[in-house]
Amino acid sequence: MAKKGTTKDKKVFILDTSVILFEHNSMLNFDEHDIGIPITVLEELDNFKKGNDTKNFEAREFIRLIDKLSKGQMLHNWNPINGKGKGNFKVLMETAGKGILDANKVFNEYKADHRILNSALLLEKEENRKVILVSKDINLRLKAKALGLQAEDYTTGKIQNINSLHSGKTIIDDIDPAAINLLYDKGYCPPSDVLGKEVPMKNHYYILRSGKKSVLAFYNSANGMVEQVEKKVAYGIKPRNAEQAFAIHAVLKPEIKLVSMQGVAGTGKTLIALAAALEQKKEYKQIYLARPIVPLSNKDIGYLPGDIKSKLNPYMEPLWDNLKFIQNQYSESDKEYSRITEMVANEKLMITPLAYIRGRSLSNICFIVDEAQNLTPHEVKTIITRAGENTKIIFTGDIHQIDTPYLDSQSNGLSYLIDRLKDHELYAHVTLEKGERSELANLANELL
Repeated sequence: MAKKGTTKDKKVFILDTSVILFEHNSMLNFDEHDIGIPITVLEELDNFKKGNDTKNFEAREFIRLIDKLSKGQMLHNWNPINGKGKGNFKVLMETAGKGILDANKVFNEYKADHRILNSALLLEKEENRKVILVSKDINLRLKAKALGLQAEDYTTGKIQNINSLHSGKTIIDDIDPAAINLLYDKGYCPPSDVLGKEVPMKNHYYILRSGKKSVLAFYNSANGMVEQVEKKVAYGIKPRNAEQAFAIHAVLKPEIKLVSMQGVAGTGKTLIALAAALEQKKEYKQIYLARPIVPLSNKDIGYLPGDIKSKLNPYMEPLWDNLKFIQNQYSESDKEYSRITEMVANEKLMITPLAYIRGRSLSNICFIVDEAQNLTPHEVKTIITRAGENTKIIFTGDIHQIDTPYLDSQSNGLSYLIDRLKDHELYAHVTLEKGERSELANLANELL
């Protein structure tokens, strides 16, 4: 076998546009191997460079990175990638060659994806070494394999075993009844009383059982004690199960600055997050409830009629529904009912597209990000890094309900957040499992 770093052993990875829009510095994550950038990819990035969306930022940053790495050299030749142990890169100018399959003819259509495939096929013949197409586009990977070209997903930052993703809670049976009594009497007990020698994760939740007796508990990393979790009502919303009680507890606890809630439709993620935020409205200057806009059938919102407000209303309507549900827990004569109306009118409570929040400094704000599974890891990081003093951020979503074409349950920002930040003193996560919307909704989730 050739030594690591020799020309024979080094592979060539061809990056598709989808990979670069997912992470602009992706070409730096292939160790000693070489990187090929089809000229068609640069053409596509040129169409994405203008705008305020994350994909526009990624396109611009990649173009700057290529310009920096080239150092005035010609890009159709191999150029070194800066960094110890890194390979080389070049822009692939050719799109077809003699004696090579032409993807445009094979698939009977002339398009950018087929030109990218042609670039990879030609390079494989010229270099006489393994060439691998890397793409977030599943269909493009299938087309590559149909042409005999190896293709892979971009897996950097991808959760390897999604089935073992941190749930935020543990159920323990056969607990010493004395420990449960101590939690009810004093409200806390040492971790060893319920966990033995096991070291608890920071801000982890427990359902402790002893026969018919049980108690909800939380490991407080600040004082090193296991504390009882009471089922608190948040702005008229009463938790219907243990996980909802845990979620309200996490949002209401001031020491926890970052909370995530994961669960299928109808488990109450958005409702619980909004109700708990309203419960502590005096602690923050504003409450933001935002969500990423994923256009229907992947069409831009420009296809919808009306002005920008009219175009965005359909995407924000589910958030307004949750707010109305909370408001309707009270009669119109109650001050809590009118207070929500006043908060919306005075912009103390704002429901808005996530794109309107990007770039702002979030100080003294409770910020709820709904449908976070449709964000990339980079977008999640960007949002969190905007947090200023006295800011709490809450991410909610269902990692199995992805609406964007280049993300899945293993690569989306919510899964990435849960996996990377578990066991941190500023972070708590709760997976909500039981649907509480209706029996009919539960039936759909379970059997359809």
